[in-house]
Amino acid sequence: MKTLDSIPTGKISRATQLVKTGVKVGGNYLKYYGEKIVDRSTTKDKLNEDNAADIYDGLKNLKGSALKVAQMLSMEKNIMPKAYVEKFSLAQFSVPPLSAPLVRKTFLRYFGENPDTLFDSFNATSVAAASIGQVHEAKKNGKKLAVKIQYPGVAESISSDLALVKPVAMKMFNIKGKDSDKYFKEVEGKLLEETDYVLEVQQSKEITEACAHIPNLIFPKYYEELSNERIITMDWMDGKHLSEVTNYNTDQKKANMLGQALWDFYMYQMHVLKQVHADPHPGNFLVSKDNKLIAIDFGCIKKVPEEFYTPYFELAVPENINHPEIFSEKLYQLEILKPDDTREEVVFFSTLFHEMLSLFTQPFHHETFDFSDENFFGKIAELSDKYSKDTELRKMNGNRGSKHFLYINRTFFGLYNLLNDLGATVTINQYKTY
Repeated sequence: MKTLDSIPTGKISRATQLVKTGVKVGGNYLKYYGEKIVDRSTTKDKLNEDNAADIYDGLKNLKGSALKVAQMLSMEKNIMPKAYVEKFSLAQFSVPPLSAPLVRKTFLRYFGENPDTLFDSFNATSVAAASIGQVHEAKKNGKKLAVKIQYPGVAESISSDLALVKPVAMKMFNIKGKDSDKYFKEVEGKLLEETDYVLEVQQSKEITEACAHIPNLIFPKYYEELSNERIITMDWMDGKHLSEVTNYNTDQKKANMLGQALWDFYMYQMHVLKQVHADPHPGNFLVSKDNKLIAIDFGCIKKVPEEFYTPYFELAVPENINHPEIFSEKLYQLEILKPDDTREEVVFFSTLFHEMLSLFTQPFHHETFDFSDENFFGKIAELSDKYSKDTELRKMNGNRGSKHFLYINRTFFGLYNLLNDLGATVTINQYKTY
């Protein structure tokens, strides 16, 4: 794969790259409409493939928050067209890496010495590259290590990237109102945290130590003396990416074991630690030779405040969902309904969220749940499609819900999708025994 000697970091240079991508996408639409005139049976499949390819090609060299957004969208497989999911999923662990000179320059800036002198051996060719950083293999004192290096300029470009994306996002999700900034501030804050590698090491140690007792789950050890604000050194973990395993695995017992470890890991964090690994995509998990689940990235950790946690999970109880007064009370507590809503808005959003929560919380209504259930995920896809085409919803203010929904819902969507890929059946409340 071609390596990069530089990354656009200035607002103008990054905006120029995005404009070029926009021009290509516009050309794809013109081509599609031209073909549609000639042949009415033409579908959007080719348009989606072309747009996904051009958008990904434009973002992969920018890296940072622009590419992170693509990575996040790749997890929305029940909402996004298949072409986008497939192309954007490459952002999870397969993008053009930094060149060896740029890697050495990063070490000199943050350690004051070359990686070859800091480690006994260091492979200048990365073994994996994603949206914010890339990983290299190294050795020191006989121990094999993984060294994660952050791309130059990523942290500094987050605010300007989001400023460019904001108008498009507001139109896409029909967000209006003076308090809409809370959502963008939440995303900006989390992305800035992900670029703070000192914080990541601290979070990694806290969560891995707290979850070390969960069966069939293992973590790397982190080395603070070989880490700083832009470089992290940890144990090298041998294993296959979870996505590789789901592609070929036919052993249901293995799928259930991995799925249970994944579910218990998330439920223990959510309900006991009240902070959660909010980036559940396949690139953050490996599977060892003895079929243990390995969690390798803790850059995105979402703390769950009590005032959100309590009403959020109270709405996972069928009796509360189906009790009109309690249901309405929780919707107000979660900022889904607002004091100044019209009667029409109260009825519309109460109906929408009743339908959505009745479906999405189904796993919590059973002792065990089969995440390979095509009927369950088919209904989620149908519901997403229904409301994406709802003309009434487009007239409403899409500025709904607490800012905490962004990463908590992202966590559950990602977790459900991983368990679906595994085809796992899990015991819902097993985490309570730990």
